[in-house]
Amino acid sequence: MTRVHPSALVDASAQLDDDVEIGPYALIGPQVRVGAGTVIGAHVVIEGHTTLGRHNRIFPHSVLGGIPQDKKYAGEPTRLVIGDGNTIREFCTMNTGTAQDAGVTRIGSDNWIMAYVHVAHDCVIGDHTIMANNAQFAGHVHVGDWAILGGNTGVHQFVRIGEHAMTGAGTTLLQDLPPYVICSGNPAAAHGINVEGLRRRGFSPEAISALRRAYKVIYKEGRTVADACTALEQQSAVGGDASAHLIALREFLQASKRGIVR
Repeated sequence: MTRVHPSALVDASAQLDDDVEIGPYALIGPQVRVGAGTVIGAHVVIEGHTTLGRHNRIFPHSVLGGIPQDKKYAGEPTRLVIGDGNTIREFCTMNTGTAQDAGVTRIGSDNWIMAYVHVAHDCVIGDHTIMANNAQFAGHVHVGDWAILGGNTGVHQFVRIGEHAMTGAGTTLLQDLPPYVICSGNPAAAHGINVEGLRRRGFSPEAISALRRAYKVIYKEGRTVADACTALEQQSAVGGDASAHLIALREFLQASKRGIVR
């Protein structure tokens, strides 16, 4: 049974699935759809063309689906799409997309998003990420699965963050952060492979050793990115448990348009 607090304002056109709970003074707009089992806290605002999946938990004072903070935005019907099982803590803001990109901001599933995080227009966030308090994402940022962003991390527009990567608190990311790599600082500098995180997620010792060797190829041997990609291709051709991870790392480097954190 859906439970809506008497003080909440829910537009008659909003679509609420079974077992949705909406807290005091929340505001739900006409083009919003909320999936089953999602809990929306007090004073939350959900507006725009926004879709939330199942079993999300939205804490008080978050604002989801606001128009982009982009001067070029001219009222196009862009969207915010949020997956399942996300925790979105207090005072988070997530904007819809723009016509200059795909027109949609996407948040995956099972993400842990702490207080005051901002996700700007056209960002694409994967699954199982952790964003600590006050992490800030400018427009068009892409974040891979299992990435961890330290508190007060600031990410420049169009930057990509690879899967299983991690930033320290207060990091400023102006370039792409490759998969599996740890960085920190302003501007960010690389500091090795996210070994502990990979162990916790079941990476084999063979795979972790191979990624450590790959890190040396990219960062310690004075190679260009193109030369490093050639070396990674040779390493991945050997096969084994690490091959897929090395391929993912090489493909990320080859696709980088902003350059990588060095």
